[in-house]
Amino acid sequence: MGLFDIFKHKNQSTSNEENKVDEQKTLTENEENNEELPESGKKETADSEIKPSDFNQPEKENDSVTPIVENNEKIDEIESQKNENQASYEEGLEKTRSSFGEKLKHLFANFRNVDEDFFDDLEDTLIESDVGVQTATQISDQLKEAVKLDNVKGHKEVQNFVIQKLVEIYDSPSNDENKLKENPDGPTVILFIGVNGAGKTTTIGKMAHKYQKQGKKVLLAAADTFRAGAIQQLDEWAKRDHVDIVKKSEGSDPASVVYDAVEKAKSDDYDILFIDTAGRLQNKVNLMKELAKMNKIITNKIPGAPQEVLLVIDATIGQNAMSQAKTFKEVADISGIVLTKLDGTAKGGIVIAIKNEIGIPVKYVGLGESVDDLQTFDPEKFVYGLFKGLVEE
Repeated sequence: MGLFDIFKHKNQSTSNEENKVDEQKTLTENEENNEELPESGKKETADSEIKPSDFNQPEKENDSVTPIVENNEKIDEIESQKNENQASYEEGLEKTRSSFGEKLKHLFANFRNVDEDFFDDLEDTLIESDVGVQTATQISDQLKEAVKLDNVKGHKEVQNFVIQKLVEIYDSPSNDENKLKENPDGPTVILFIGVNGAGKTTTIGKMAHKYQKQGKKVLLAAADTFRAGAIQQLDEWAKRDHVDIVKKSEGSDPASVVYDAVEKAKSDDYDILFIDTAGRLQNKVNLMKELAKMNKIITNKIPGAPQEVLLVIDATIGQNAMSQAKTFKEVADISGIVLTKLDGTAKGGIVIAIKNEIGIPVKYVGLGESVDDLQTFDPEKFVYGLFKGLVEE
């Protein structure tokens, strides 16, 4: 089952559940209104129906009850967590869904014919929703082809086709590309890059909290020795998360911080090492040299590391995020993107643009200010949170 089919099924199931709730509410109200009081003096159970055998019967032992209860509790806990995660996506994407959804609804509400004017309006709507020029043109061209070959012309058909093509951008045989790679033979090293203000240090703090809660031994490296206050900020996160940190004074050589951190991670058997770096994108040459030096140190000490190079991007900057991603891609071998502040913007369509036009998977998204609102990116939850209610049956 493809991602769009899963989305349609989920969308329909939610709609059916909402209808059932409404029906049950109406039924309950009717029952309450029609409920008859019992006749005075009438016993609900006749004395003759009560048998001596109904009393003092020893309960049969059932050894299987406890495991079943425990299993049910675990299942309930997993389902509860899934629902909480889905709710986080829906709440975090509310601004984008409202904006994106309203634009699409307005487009289809004024739909008359599939003609050049409609294709122009479609492309404009998608571009305004931050899915990118390339993606907008691609979907418009696909629709033109579908009109010719499959006679897709009706309002409902066209609307569903557009949503389907947007969803399919994140369709893949597995979601493994969205998961962080880990080192089975030693410390997992994750390098964070990005411009100042994107939320790098905060992201590291939240991820450290996440892994520490999982029982992992976490180490932070304050290798952003350039920005004033960066070391102190990461140090505060380390204290808050109850994890260790390697740091030096402001202005120190970042590579020396990385060297000490990698040595400590290896010798003291840490599970994961998060490395903060400076975001001096305006000087690409120096940044490239700095990152290359860090990478060399890491790889020499831990073959195969760093397992991830994550680019942290502020979602509120919309299409400028694309420019940042393209520029950083020139100076570093980026393995994934962390998109922060997604809850504070209507520009969530940028997630689609990044995937489709740059080909770098989004691995984490910031869906709120809470420490637990940094969520592993889940394509299924994302597309449902973004397009919920837009597919017509």
